[in-house]
Amino acid sequence: MSLNNVIMMGNLTRDPELRKLPSGKVVSGLSIANDRTYMNKAAKITEVSYFDVEVWGVTAENCSKYLTKGSGIIVEGRLKQDRWEKDGKPYSHVKIIADAVRFLSKKQKNNAGQSSSVPSSKSPVVEEAVVAASSEDAA
Repeated sequence: MSLNNVIMMGNLTRDPELRKLPSGKVVSGLSIANDRTYMNKAAKITEVSYFDVEVWGVTAENCSKYLTKGSGIIVEGRLKQDRWEKDGKPYSHVKIIADAVRFLSKKQKNNAGQSSSVPSSKSPVVEEAVVAASSEDAA
């Protein structure tokens, strides 16, 4: 028995990259940054981790249509490790395969420098639009 489930919240580090495969299926590649802040003695430390996300089907199309660099999202899915060998040296890469993507409203600073939630100009009001994904297993 095993369990492979991940929920990650972060901001896109680049615009989604939509590709259409020869089979006709659609896949979008996302990259998100996730911050972790903690205290170390008297100093506040922020660690940033970056994760690649793969989204399939209608969800991939919606991500490409409504998300841009900086957009906040919550991804639910599973981890997948790709392994290969090049020049006799083993390599691996872990990515998130999305089952669902939740779009969050963008935060923008007003004239007083304070953050406020404002829908992005590219998307309709999508504060909590959950979009179910067709996983790569359907590919």
